[in-house]
Amino acid sequence: MRIAMIAAMANNRVIGKNNKMPWHLPEDLRHFKAMTLGKPVVMGRKTFESIGRPLPGRHNIVISRQIDLVIEGVTCVTSFDAAKQAAGDCEELVVIGGGQLYAELLPQADILYLTQIDLEVEGDTYFPEWSVDNWQETESLSSINADGLEYRFINLAKNVKLPALLCTLCVWIVNVSKVLDDVGY
Repeated sequence: MRIAMIAAMANNRVIGKNNKMPWHLPEDLRHFKAMTLGKPVVMGRKTFESIGRPLPGRHNIVISRQIDLVIEGVTCVTSFDAAKQAAGDCEELVVIGGGQLYAELLPQADILYLTQIDLEVEGDTYFPEWSVDNWQETESLSSINADGLEYRFINLAKNVKLPALLCTLCVWIVNVSKVLDDVGY
């Protein structure tokens, strides 16, 4: 199971203020839906409360310290390990917030789906800092919405440090595969 995180943040890494997003960007909401639909989504209780309902078309999993928490239409658990177990056999599990979960789970993440919004805003919740050495940008798309707000969708994949021999083997396999494709094999 691949662990992904999705977040929208301002230039100063603000993701929230008073349990709300400090901007309204419909393009990001559409992007969020496209990236999470059909996948299990994991969130903290406060994030769930800010949304106010289970997200349709997704297995909603809420992590809370409250052992007896019950929310209709939601799987409630007390740990990320329990969330992974509740997600079952899936290709990708997406962490959707909030700040505390992002900070705790960033070391376990394989992919980051980030929306960088060209704003400096005040907030009380931040996306954690990450080392650019540990991540590689795999996709980036910049745009400006109808109100003139600039934003960028960025996908980052965690760098996997493979031993040199394994890297050499991977390159060899790719080259052999290309040769076989060229000869119609």
